Amino acid sequence: MVTSEPVGVLVRRWRDRRSRSQMDVALAANLSTRHLSCIETGRAVPSRQMIERLCDELDVPLRERNAFHLAAGFAPVHPERPLDDLGAAREIVRAVLAGHEPSPALAVNVRWELLSANRAATAFFTGLPASLLAPPVNVLRATLHPDGLAPRIRNLAQWRAHVLRRIRRQLARTPAEGLADLLTELESYPVPGAPAEEEPRNDLAVPLLLASDDGDLAFLYTTTVFGSPRDVTLDEIAIETFFPADAVTAEALRKAAGAGGRPEPA
Repeated sequence: MVTSEPVGVLVRRWRDRRSRSQMDVALAANLSTRHLSCIETGRAVPSRQMIERLCDELDVPLRERNAFHLAAGFAPVHPERPLDDLGAAREIVRAVLAGHEPSPALAVNVRWELLSANRAATAFFTGLPASLLAPPVNVLRATLHPDGLAPRIRNLAQWRAHVLRRIRRQLARTPAEGLADLLTELESYPVPGAPAEEEPRNDLAVPLLLASDDGDLAFLYTTTVFGSPRDVTLDEIAIETFFPADAVTAEALRKAAGAGGRPEPA
């Protein structure tokens, strides 16, 4: 990552993004308001430790923290390695995915590119066009694209609106490269027969309703992230775990697991 902007500009930008005053951030980071002002105006250069303290207070993702260090004249602090090179962390991800069987679970990066998935999650993408399955597979594109899972989603307008809100909230936290473009692309997908921004009654528990030969399957989900990552890859990983929301779905998943298959699409 290369940046031509001074570190003070980055501090000010993230402080504005978080809607924090200089006094608020300075007190929380244990420095004077004058010192923070000097950093933001380029009259002082923060140390490595000060950069991390400010980034902690401003909830700056690790990838962006590396940009802070580079802008201040330091080498990046937080490494970035492929998931397969993360040793124990990789095994934890795989164990969570495998342990969630027979329900679907998958791991994605900040751009929603598929990193790993259990058999139940992989099976739902079987039969999709090759254009949607070319690596890196973007799970939101594969889900909401008209040629993807979208025709099987019974509550497509509701689910689409929920997903778009998640990405907008994600963009508020991180300006990850490619994320804004993904949002624009997903917003362009049509929602046949329903308003594009249909408002769900409860955005905290929006179900995913999928059509199958076993009837409509209903899923709820949770998102798991690493609490104290020190690697960029870990900081950007999210594990999406889906749970059956009714007895019909739970039975269909058990049946599919016993047969070594999956609930068949309708």
